[in-house]
Formats: sequence, structure tokens, C-alpha cells
Amino acid sequence: MHDFAFIFAGFFVGLIVGLTGVGGGSLMTPILIFFFGVKPYMAVGTDLLFAAFTKMGGTIKSARAGRVDWRVVAHLSAGSIPAALITLFLLNQVGAASAKVQNLMTTTLGLALLLTAAATLYKAVRGKTAPSSVPAGQETLAATPRHWSLPLLFGAVIGTLVTLTSVGAGAIGVTVLMILYPMLPLPRIVAADIAYAVPLTLVAGLGHASLGSVDWPLLAKLLAGSLPGIWVGSHLMLRIPERVIRSLLSVLLAYAGVKLIAL
Repeated sequence: MHDFAFIFAGFFVGLIVGLTGVGGGSLMTPILIFFFGVKPYMAVGTDLLFAAFTKMGGTIKSARAGRVDWRVVAHLSAGSIPAALITLFLLNQVGAASAKVQNLMTTTLGLALLLTAAATLYKAVRGKTAPSSVPAGQETLAATPRHWSLPLLFGAVIGTLVTLTSVGAGAIGVTVLMILYPMLPLPRIVAADIAYAVPLTLVAGLGHASLGSVDWPLLAKLLAGSLPGIWVGSHLMLRIPERVIRSLLSVLLAYAGVKLIAL
């Protein structure tokens, strides 16, 4: 019965990801902690690899369609992956299962969820504020950030946040990209966000695995549910109002964030 519950949880999160492109780590980690009683460090580690595998399919699909701006992915990865490795080294030194680290993870996760809720609600209210296309001959300019150091800085912040909480590469990442690359169309922003999340969550997830913070049988059950869920969600996307889902999702994330901070 418990196995079916994990598969269903995976399907539910996959469905939301397929519908909105947001919600992987933001939903799965709190579900594992609150509904299944999984320890925060184990929930974070397992969810990181869950995110890496679920977003890999989306990246391949976007790359085939020519929507991934690899320069943007490289800019963010240059900041996020070193930050993830430093965070993993510190977790190894302190001990991922220690009471202090567990407390830091739940508090940081709560704050990350509140940030994600705000970013999700902002996108739902403001709608698609990014341009729909790049003017001819301005492709290089569109993939150039406001300042060269900003992707490194924001990448480092997101890398640290993702490694500690498994949250941050979704709605927060999209909002950051919209600010840093104002000329980049929304489909390319979303594609870049999904693409750079794959190496980041893979590095962070494998790092957690080396610390013993990944439940492999649990990961298999979650993926068994999420992959069909993403397929169903992506096919329902055009039939269900995205703003309604994003608004409800932001309320759910804010509630989970407040509960985690209060733990």
C-alpha cells in the first residue's frame, strides 16, 4: 500500500510539472517530509536525483526543438555547480544527518518555498511578460546578461539553495532568468532553466548519494509515477487554465513553507 502511495505522489508531482513546468522539488520534498515522515536530509537527496531524471526528458525535448540557449546554461552553471560542490563539502564535514544540519535544511527549505510561492504567484498575476521572439540579428544580444557577473552570482545562490533544499531551480530560476535576460523569449527562458537544472541536480544528487542521503528504492517508485504524470500533464496543458493552477500552487507552497519554518 505504501509503495502505491509513493507512485501516486510521483504521478501527482509529475502532473503538476507537466502542466506548469514548476513544482518538482518544491512539491516533492515537503510531501516526503510531511506525508511520509522521511527525514529532511534523505528527502532532499532523493528529490535531487528525482528532479535530475524528470528534467532530463524535458531538456532533450527542448534541445531537439532548438530552444535551449547553451550560453545561458553555461553562464548559470559556472556559478551554480561550484557552489553545489562547496555546499556538499561542508555538509560532509558537518554531517548531513546532524540535528543542526536538519534544522538548517528545514528552515532554508521553508524560506525557499516561500520564495518559490512568490515567484509562481508573480508569474500567474503578471502573465507572460517576456518577449515572444527575438528580433532578427539580435540572438547573441538576447543571450547576453545585464552584467557578466550576475549569472555567476545568482547561479551560486541557486546552487547553494538547491543543494541544501532541492528547491530553487524552478520558479525562482525562471524569475531570475527573466530579470537577467530581458530580451530572451519565455519558451527559451523555460528551456534554459530546465537544461541548467539537470547538471546541477545531478551533481548535487550524486553528492548526496555519496553522503548516504539517497533512498534508491524510494527514488524508483517516485520515477515510476512521475514519468507518466509528466506525459499526462503536458497533454492537458492546453485544456486547463495555467493561471488557476499556478495561483493554487503558490498558496500550497506558501503553506508548506510556513509549516517547515515553524517546525
